[in-house]
Amino acid sequence: MAGMSPLQIRAVTEADVPLLLEFIHGIAEYERLDHEVVATEESLRHALFGSRPSAEAVLAFWEGEAAGFAVFFTNFSTFVGRAGMYLEDLFVKPAFRRRGIGRALFLHLAGLAATRHCGRFEWVALDWNEPAARFYEELGARRLEEWRLYRMDAAALQRAVSA
Repeated sequence: MAGMSPLQIRAVTEADVPLLLEFIHGIAEYERLDHEVVATEESLRHALFGSRPSAEAVLAFWEGEAAGFAVFFTNFSTFVGRAGMYLEDLFVKPAFRRRGIGRALFLHLAGLAATRHCGRFEWVALDWNEPAARFYEELGARRLEEWRLYRMDAAALQRAVSA
């Protein structure tokens, strides 16, 4: 059909969970963190489609072929006094890069955040990932140098509550 874009972005369905897990392994490999992936189809299905979903995801397709994904969730800012959106991961397969897919995914999420009246749209990027930093800054994002990310994994959480 004339005028149709080769790019389609849509919400993940339950049938897409295996594909989503493949993408998660893809971004983990790119970030040199594949050894940290413990997600399973079951855990993703529960997180995205369980009785209390904790995240959402979208997939990008280029001419019908799975090309990229993004996972995001709602957070809250006490300073702004309303919900925000947090981008957990955005990834485009290497074979599909340089086609505007990452930009389209990002702007799709920014549009969702605006439609949902989010006070903020936030994410983190690895310090060595300069292409990502340039990409985000070209879209108008600013790097927050004064904030440091802290994390407790499941074992640290268990130690803290057991102390």
